[in-house]
Amino acid sequence: MCGRFAASRGAEDLAEVFEVEKYEPEEDPAPDFNVAPTKEVYAVLDRPLKDAEDQRPVRQLRRLRWGLVPSWSKSPDGAARMINARAETVHEKPSYRRSFATRRCIVPADGYYEWVTGQQERDLEVEGKKKRPRKQPYFVLPADGSVFAMAGLYEFWRDRTLPDDHPRAWWVTCSVITTEAETTPLAGEPAEGPRTLADIHPRMPLMLTPDRWDAWLDPARTDVDEVRGLLAPPPAGLLRAYPVSTAVSNVRNNGPELLTELEGPEEGTLF
Repeated sequence: MCGRFAASRGAEDLAEVFEVEKYEPEEDPAPDFNVAPTKEVYAVLDRPLKDAEDQRPVRQLRRLRWGLVPSWSKSPDGAARMINARAETVHEKPSYRRSFATRRCIVPADGYYEWVTGQQERDLEVEGKKKRPRKQPYFVLPADGSVFAMAGLYEFWRDRTLPDDHPRAWWVTCSVITTEAETTPLAGEPAEGPRTLADIHPRMPLMLTPDRWDAWLDPARTDVDEVRGLLAPPPAGLLRAYPVSTAVSNVRNNGPELLTELEGPEEGTLF
C-alpha cells in the first residue's frame, strides 16, 4: 500500500520534470518528509483551464488533498480511508471508476515508506483484514534518484453546507493507485534484510515510467480497457529500499533526517 511518503521537490523543479504549463510558484509549500493521509500534496494533471476560451487540456501542477472524496459522497469523513485504489479493481469500484475514466493524475514523490510485515500480518493484509502494528520502516525510491511518479486519481466534491463563493466550497482530492509488490530483486543488492519489495509488504504504489505519463494524464483517453493497459508494473530493477529510523512512524516528526539511511534495521525491530 502507500500510507506515507516523502515529497521534497518544489513546484519549479516538478514543473520542469513534468513539462507543466500552469502552476503557482508563490504557493510552493515547504518540503514534506512525512506526508500522511488528508495532507495536501502536489499532483500533475491535464485539464482545461477554468473560464478559458481555449478548452484544450493544459498540464497543471495543483495542490490536492490526499484521500479521495467521491463527488456523490454526502460528507468527506471517509477521505482518510480512500488514500489508495487497487489497480486490479479500480475500474469497477463505484468510488473510483468515474475518476479512472477521465480524471487521472500523477502524484510526485521522492519515495514512499513501508513497514516490514510479519507473515501472519501479511496474510491478514492480503485478506483485507486489520493487522497488528508494523515494525521496521523502509524507504523505497527510484535507484537513479529520479522522481517517483505515482499513478493517481482525482475528484471534485462540493460541500453543500457552504455558499458558492466560499473558498472551501469545493474540495479537490486524490488517491494513489497500488499494485502487487515486485518479487524481483531490489536494485543495489542489499546486504541484509528484504531482498524484494514483496518481502517488505504485498502492495506498492504503481510507479509510472516517463513513457506512460502523457497517455495516463490524457483526459481524452476514456476507453477503460485501454487505460487498464497502462497499469502494468514498471520494469524490474528500478527501485531500491533501505531501513530508516522508526521516528517516521510518528506523523508529527518531519525533516530530512527521516530519509537518513541506516546501516541496518534498528535493534528490536523485524528484519
